[in-house]
Amino acid sequence: MLNSIHPEAIIGKDVTVSPFVTIDKNVVIGDGTFIYPNAVIMSGARIGKNCKIFPGAVIAGIPQDLKFAGEETIAVIGDNTTIRECATVNRGTASKGQTIVGNNCLLMAYSHTAHDCILHDNVILGNATQLAGEVEADDYAILSGGTLVHQFTRIGKHAMIQGGSRINKDIPPYIVVGREPITYSGVNIVGLRRRGFDNDRIASIQEIYRILYQSGMNNKEAVKCIEENVPNSEEKECVISFINASARGIVRGYLD
Repeated sequence: MLNSIHPEAIIGKDVTVSPFVTIDKNVVIGDGTFIYPNAVIMSGARIGKNCKIFPGAVIAGIPQDLKFAGEETIAVIGDNTTIRECATVNRGTASKGQTIVGNNCLLMAYSHTAHDCILHDNVILGNATQLAGEVEADDYAILSGGTLVHQFTRIGKHAMIQGGSRINKDIPPYIVVGREPITYSGVNIVGLRRRGFDNDRIASIQEIYRILYQSGMNNKEAVKCIEENVPNSEEKECVISFINASARGIVRGYLD
């Protein structure tokens, strides 16, 4: 027998299971998903529709957390998500009970998504990018190859992380960060234009970050200035809410 598929696994319609795949009990796989040879789908996996799981990937491995005591938890993979060679997604712990990877995500080869992480939709993890426990990456965040992310860190929507970065602070939405130590590098103009942001919206975002990072104000003063001087918009509310909710503090700017 080429495959090891537990009889209690729930496998949808038109799912392709290649030779030498292991599928454990307590697994659900959605319609149209393609699982390549030598992938391992462990107990607690919840895989959506039309996903692609490449050779050597391991989904729902037990958390690499010494506090984990064998509790029943899951790893959720959304629809149309691709998980490339030897990438790993661990399931959750008692902290959140689940690790979540959203729809239309791309987790490249050898990337690691640790316990209780939350990746929203359209997130990209570059090759060998490593996420520690309880990291959250919002919609359209891109973490380029070899990025290391400290536990509990938050990555805002449409943020772009340059390859090889070490992230130990929260990364607000719409920006590019890089250098060593990690530093604000400007607004993610190219990414925003690709996603339909017009010049007025981009200009508003640029003004927000000019105040935040180039005015010489501290974060509290800058947020107040933004609230009082930048016209209301979804982007303004998103940035202010992100900063106000940051427990770790946000990435430093040019003048810090």
